Amino acid sequence: MRQQTRASKEPAEKVVQDIRRATRKHYSAEEKIRIVLEGLRGEDSIAELCRREGIAQNLYYRWSKDFLEAGKKRLAGDTARAATRTRLKDHRGAEGGSRRLWRCSAIDDL
Repeated sequence: MRQQTRASKEPAEKVVQDIRRATRKHYSAEEKIRIVLEGLRGEDSIAELCRREGIAQNLYYRWSKDFLEAGKKRLAGDTARAATRTRLKDHRGAEGGSRRLWRCSAIDDL
């Protein structure tokens, strides 16, 4: 008898999990950025902000970590891009302005 009860609970638990997944709110990138920036302003506590937005604090901290990491990567990418431009200008100057060399160097950097 126990096995029958257990077998009938498994589909019910699966149904509940599926409902929870389907009703979970999905935040767009713009909403995440808005919430993280509000938290970084520091006008309200993170707990108050999370309560107001209906999110868990650990979710806020994960978003803020991702936000800051993306910013670091973007800034690092800008410095790499600036270095590449300088290198390309050097190549172009050494080769008398050859566009072909510039294109090849740009493709190599991809």
